[in-house]
Amino acid sequence: MTVLDEIAPNDVLVRELEPVVGVELERHLTMAKEWFPHEYVPWTEGTNFDGIYEGEPWDLEQSPVDGPARTALVVNLLTEDNLPSYHRAISDTVGRDSAWGTWLHRWTAEEGRHAIAMRDYMLVTRAVDPVQLERERMDHMSRGFVGQAEGHVLSTIAYVSFQELATRISHRNSGKYAGEPGLDRLLARIAADENLHMLMYRNTLNAAFDLHPDAAMQAVLDVVENFQMPGNEVEGFTRRSVQIAMAGIYDLRIHHDEVLSPVLRAWRVFERDDLGPEGEKAREQLAMFMAGLDAAATRFEEKRAARAERAAARA
Repeated sequence: MTVLDEIAPNDVLVRELEPVVGVELERHLTMAKEWFPHEYVPWTEGTNFDGIYEGEPWDLEQSPVDGPARTALVVNLLTEDNLPSYHRAISDTVGRDSAWGTWLHRWTAEEGRHAIAMRDYMLVTRAVDPVQLERERMDHMSRGFVGQAEGHVLSTIAYVSFQELATRISHRNSGKYAGEPGLDRLLARIAADENLHMLMYRNTLNAAFDLHPDAAMQAVLDVVENFQMPGNEVEGFTRRSVQIAMAGIYDLRIHHDEVLSPVLRAWRVFERDDLGPEGEKAREQLAMFMAGLDAAATRFEEKRAARAERAAARA
């Protein structure tokens, strides 16, 4: 049994938050806009690949995007591909009954469009090597997924609140960096989905703070301190993450300023006056961690700027 289970048993929290999930589900359905992946793909640009239809083999020179953009696209797509594992992880925590189940299935259906649209666009435009992409998909999905916050509803909701926002920003920045109007349009559409998903989870945990502030604070601390994107088991993830960070698509500064900080503000974690001793202790630890992350982000920015200056001097 975890500390959170002792403070607020999972089955109790799932029942207590079910009415909130029902309200958030209705709000989501009124805000979500229907869209169709096929409308975002420039099908007339497509040609046969080598193989059964004896088309032209993929070549790096055919890609309309550069290395960092290609890396971000592949990592983001492979992350989206593992949706069945994410569904299982959340389902094991909250079940598939009542409003929880209705939301989970709706969320899964909406998320499923993302990989479909991204893969179609990337293959039609020959942005990535289709053989390598498929091999990596098989490898990544065969590894499965063990979420850092599985097992308790507070940890799960805290994690996806941050993760959905991080994914939204990663998609949005990838589209902007790539410099391809069609790709930017597609990733902006996907990012809009991710933002609505984030709001649902963020609002649900906000209600949990009102019910069990100490437990919610502990869950947030655990998630923030150990946060990893769900694609962290993609082969070469660390190396690729560095490349993405150096390009400014997603780095420590973005993670601190645009992902963690806004969500923490929405939950008023540093303004709450309803915490007990354990909650206060967790909040103090969270403040220390955020300060350290801020400092680390500044150091990374300085190193990146120095590296850019050296590269410019050599050029």
